[in-house]
Parts: sequence; structure tokens; C-alpha cells
Amino acid sequence: MNEISQAFKNNAFIPFIVAADPNYQKSLETAKALIDAGADVLEIGIPYTDPAADGPTIQKAYSRALKNGFEVKQIFKLVKEIKKYKDIPIVVLTYYNIVYNQGIDTFYEKAKESKINGVIIADMPIEESDEVLTQSKQKDIHQIFLVSPNSTKERIKKIEKKSEGFIYTITRLGVTGKKEKFLENTRKTIQKVKSTTDLPIAAGFGISKPKHAEKAIKAGADGVIVGSAIVEKIQKNHSLEQIKNYVEEMKKAINKI
Repeated sequence: MNEISQAFKNNAFIPFIVAADPNYQKSLETAKALIDAGADVLEIGIPYTDPAADGPTIQKAYSRALKNGFEVKQIFKLVKEIKKYKDIPIVVLTYYNIVYNQGIDTFYEKAKESKINGVIIADMPIEESDEVLTQSKQKDIHQIFLVSPNSTKERIKKIEKKSEGFIYTITRLGVTGKKEKFLENTRKTIQKVKSTTDLPIAAGFGISKPKHAEKAIKAGADGVIVGSAIVEKIQKNHSLEQIKNYVEEMKKAINKI
């Protein structure tokens, strides 16, 4: 049974890191620290040369990992090691070329072997997902899709039919990155998606402060995804203790709702 849905029984905190940023061992240690701080699901980005959905902070993290010799096979090793530490649900975020170049069946077979629970392919629309969905269903891996502020209720329904685990709700237009304010449009986007699907929804893009996370949950999100704020702390060489303290603050914000 896939454990992702279980993680949303209470408000879920989902931190994002980049595999092998700044190197393999450091990313493993960071993952363990995030788990110790209370992460409910862990999202890991697979470094890629052209991450169109990601902003400067995560792009730089991908570049650091690739310069240090990252290879796709390392993601499967990394997940296995994290799972040995604690069997937390793990979702990987990638781009279609990575999956295609590995071979779709091979990628999902390796994902199954390493006990990856879910896969997000950031640049794959539902209209081109059938071959991937065949493999994900065979391997009991949740295929997670994104919806944006521009997604109509009709399109959200189409996405829901092909989605498992949760709906990744992009709360604002543009790429990933920290923002200072929680915008009214963010609230409206969350409410629109919540009223359209029965799947849990996780809000991401621009959530970096406890008050952002709290407002997202109040708007109807079942969980929040935080990436750039954590990746920036890694870039600035914050200690694992500092990163853990940040996650604990974010967890407190969503758990009090």
C-alpha cells in the first residue's frame, strides 16, 4: 500500500531538497535532519540541466549537484539509504527527458526497487502521460500532477482522474522561489482546487514563512511544500540544527490549525 495518502491525515509538511546538493553525503544528512524535525513526506529533486519550472535558487542547486558529478542512478541509492533511516513517504520531482532517457519502464522499475512512493514530472501534461501512467500503476507508484492558478475546474477534474496521492497546487504563476507575501490569489487558487477534488492538495511555490504555511492550511490546503527556503539555507551553509529549527517552526504553524 502506498503511504502518501496516510501522511495527509493531519496537515502535512513536505520539505524539498535537491539530490546531491551540494554533494551526495550532505544531501543524505540533510534528509535525515528533515525527517528528525518532523517532515511528513520528503520531496527530492533530480538535478537537471534545464529545469524550466524552477527559479534561480533551485537552478543553482541543480548546477552544484551536476558539477559534483551527480548521475541519475544516485537518486535511487539516496532514497534507499533514507528509507533505511526511516520509511517516510518519498516523492521525486523530475523532468520528462530524464525519465525518457532512462527508459520509462526502467526508471519506474528502479523507483519501485528503491521504494519511491510518488513521482512528479514537472513538464509532463496529462495529455501525454499515458505511457508513464501505465508504468506507475504497474509499479504501485503514485503519479502526481500539478495544477496552476490558470487551471479551470474542468481541467482540474481531468487531472484528478489521472492523479494519485495528492494534487500539487502551484499557488502562483511563475517559477519556484521565496516570496515575502501570501497573496489573495494564492488563497483563491487553493480554494478553487479544494472545491474541485477529493484528493489531498499540497500547496507549493512561494511558501517560505510560518505565516504563509498557516494561511495556506486555513485556505483549505491539506499540506504545504517548501523548497527554495530550505535549498537557500543549504546554499548558505546553515547548520543542520538551523534547518531542523526552521522545519519545526513551519510544522508548528500548520499543526495549530
